[in-house]
Amino acid sequence: MYFVDTHSHLYSSKFKEDRDDMMARTLANNVKKIYLPNIDSESIEGMLALEEKYPQNCFPMMGLHPCSVKADFEKELYIVEDWLSKHKFVAVGEMGTDLYWDKSFFPQQQEAFKIQVNLAKKHDLPIVIHCRESFRETIELLTALKDEKLRGIFHCFTGTTADAEEAIGLGFLLGVGGVLTFKKSGLAEALAPIDLKHLVLETDSPYLSPTPHRGKRNESSYIPLIAQKLAEVKQCSIEEVAQKTTQNAEALFGCEAS
Repeated sequence: MYFVDTHSHLYSSKFKEDRDDMMARTLANNVKKIYLPNIDSESIEGMLALEEKYPQNCFPMMGLHPCSVKADFEKELYIVEDWLSKHKFVAVGEMGTDLYWDKSFFPQQQEAFKIQVNLAKKHDLPIVIHCRESFRETIELLTALKDEKLRGIFHCFTGTTADAEEAIGLGFLLGVGGVLTFKKSGLAEALAPIDLKHLVLETDSPYLSPTPHRGKRNESSYIPLIAQKLAEVKQCSIEEVAQKTTQNAEALFGCEAS
């Protein structure tokens, strides 16, 4: 039994002082695989350095985060496309839409979304979706692009049971993170009816630390805390949560167990 963190920004400057120690804690807590979502051209170097140092543990994605989509987003997408053509990645991501921080570039976000979905289809890769305050808009985009190749994860899922079922109906897994441990999030109730075969674990490190670390820097070693809460919600063992969520992640990303 081991755990997988399907979404962690371990290349972040927040880990600058203790990145190797953090990785040691993570591996000691039986979190053996960490999937690294890209943000933009500035995060690529640090992400690939982690892959080089921990080739059995760190697996990079390539994509453009919606909050990095500005007026000149095409230049960033050329970089994404170039990297996808010359390096192995497990997914196109982190991509998506975001109406929380800045709505002024939403048309560009929509265009970048479509382009990245097409890149994922071209390379036969899953997509990892960020959709903060924009779930409905994202569902509409996906519905128009749906085909047999479209698959991936709704990262940091925080919606209702109906939202979960809608995303699953489009062929997507749900990324479950620290929000599940927040008392008033409502996420436990939303996920209670959802089968484990549709769920994967994530931290979104260094953000969204689970209880009892809420408000502090998050890290991949905290995955067992999220798994334990999910086991309580699903009324099963933490071993079953580890087995099924790991199986789900590896089937999606195509990374064999090591």
